[in-house]
Amino acid sequence: MLHAKLPPLDHLLAMTDNTGVIQHATETVPNRSTGYCTDDVARAFIVALMRLEMDPRDETAHRLAGTMLAYLHDAQIEDGRFHNFMSFDRSWLDEVGTNDSVGRALWALGYGIRHAPEEGWRRLCRTLFERGMASLEWLQYPRSQAYAILGLAHSHATLRETSYAAAIRYLAGELAARFEARDDADWPWFENNMTYDNARLPEALIRAGSELADARFGDAGLVTLAFYESVTIENGVFVPIGNQGWYEKGGTRARYAQQPLEAVSLVDAELAALDATGDTAHLDIAELGLAWYYGKNSVGVTLALPNGGCADGLEEEGASRNAGAESTLALLAAAYSVAQRRPRSLRAVR
Repeated sequence: MLHAKLPPLDHLLAMTDNTGVIQHATETVPNRSTGYCTDDVARAFIVALMRLEMDPRDETAHRLAGTMLAYLHDAQIEDGRFHNFMSFDRSWLDEVGTNDSVGRALWALGYGIRHAPEEGWRRLCRTLFERGMASLEWLQYPRSQAYAILGLAHSHATLRETSYAAAIRYLAGELAARFEARDDADWPWFENNMTYDNARLPEALIRAGSELADARFGDAGLVTLAFYESVTIENGVFVPIGNQGWYEKGGTRARYAQQPLEAVSLVDAELAALDATGDTAHLDIAELGLAWYYGKNSVGVTLALPNGGCADGLEEEGASRNAGAESTLALLAAAYSVAQRRPRSLRAVR
C-alpha cells in the first residue's frame, strides 16, 4: 500500500488557536483576517476524533477535539440551528448559518456521540445534536441533508433511538425522491448537474440503507456512486469535477480547479459501499481518492505537504500555493479513513 505513513497534525495545529481553526492560509501561514467557520470546525472535530481512535494517547488530537467541541457548543442558537462565520475577534457574523454548515455540525456531533473519548463530551454532543434535530426540516438542499444523515447514522448506530431512525428515513427519502424523479436513464443522479462534494450524496444513501436495512436507499446509493465513478475515474486516475463550470447534464464537465474536498468524499463513499457490500473493489477506488493528494492525478503533482497540510486546489498549471483549513482537513480525513481499513502493520502513526 502507498502512503502508509499518516500525515501529521502539524499544519492543522498551526491553523488552530484556542477558538477554532482559521479558515484560510496565505501559503502555509494562517490568514487571521478570514476568521473561523462552523463548516471547518465540524470537519476538524471529526478529524481529531479519528486521530484519537488510532492513537488514544495523542494529546494534540485531544486538545484539538476539545477546542472544536467548545466552538460547536457556542455556535448553536436557541432554535437548534448554528451560526457559521465568526470573526477573529470572536464576533458572530451571521444570524444563522448556511444549510451546509448546520448539516455539517449535526454530522460532527453525531460522530462525537459515537466516537468521543470522554463521557462528558458524548453527553454534550447528544444534547447539542438532539436540540439541532429541530432544524432537520429546515434543511432544503441535498448536500446539507446528506451531512445530517451521516451524523444520524453514527448516532443511531450508537444509541438506537427511534427518533434518529425516523429522521434518517425522512431525509434519505428526500434524497431518494430526487434520484427517482430523474427523467433520463443515462443520467442516474440527484440533480441536473454535478457541483461540489458530490460523492456525499450516494454515501448518505448507502449509510441510510445499511442503518435501516432498507434496499431502496442502499441500492440508489450504489447506482449513483457507480455513475459518479464513470464520470470521474479515467484510466485508473480520479479526476474530480472542477469548480470552474462544474458539470451540467448534456454539457462538458469542467476539469479544473479540482478541489481536495472531492477526493475525501469519494474515499468515504467507497468505504460506505465496502461496508454495505463487502466488495473490496470499493477499497481500491478509495485508494485512488487518497492517491489523488499524493500525485496520482491529472497533472501528476503532489498536493499533500510534509507538515500534513494540503494545497487548496489543483489547476492545469499545478497545485495552489495556499493550504487552508478545508483542504488540509480533507487530506487528513481521507488518510485516516483509509488507514483504518488497512492492515494494522500499515497504520504507522507519528
